[in-house]
Amino acid sequence: MGAAVTIMLIKERQIVEAFMRAGATSESSAAYPGDIAVDLGGVGGRRLLRRAIIREAGEGRYYLDVLGWDALRRHRRRVLFLVLLLIALLALFLGGQFPPGARL
Repeated sequence: MGAAVTIMLIKERQIVEAFMRAGATSESSAAYPGDIAVDLGGVGGRRLLRRAIIREAGEGRYYLDVLGWDALRRHRRRVLFLVLLLIALLALFLGGQFPPGARL
């Protein structure tokens, strides 16, 4: 499962980078996915569309919502930090080090 998530995140990043390289970061500069070699029908593209990171500008053109992408990245970092913190606390608890001075 971890590999599938990693692949999906890589696909999302590739799509975002393609829109950034094309300069399609606003409604007025929107691009056709085919012109920038992007497939929005794949898992990564569908997720970005569903989260409104990639937005439709009309007539089949799309653009990247940079603020939305930055917010999603910050959210993912916060979740990762919390998961790592919980793992560390669990490891300390199971190792008998938490709370400090506690003895079994």
